[in-house]
Amino acid sequence: MMSSTAERIKDVIASSDVVLFMKGVPAAPQCGFSAAVVQILSGLKVPFKSVDVLSDPQIREGIKTFSNWPTIPQLYVKGEFLGGSDIVREMFQAGELTALLSDIGVATAKT
Repeated sequence: MMSSTAERIKDVIASSDVVLFMKGVPAAPQCGFSAAVVQILSGLKVPFKSVDVLSDPQIREGIKTFSNWPTIPQLYVKGEFLGGSDIVREMFQAGELTALLSDIGVATAKT
């Protein structure tokens, strides 16, 4: 990964408390996994920034190297990589996602 791509990724992650690297956009996700994470975040009314990796091949490949995680979507909260679709879904179902967001000061529908 080129350092300029890594810097762009760092800047995006730093620009918002919650950042979702996804396929497509929240209004029109291009894969079921991205749609699932958007649905969870939207259901909790969590404000988040999305990055469409399909529109930028350098970001699409670079984010996988950056996080050392092979799949998209990828969710970052307060600059930290949280996980992909399965992890986010499991955390949501267990109540851990809402608790984590609340603990770090990200407002949700449940807080």
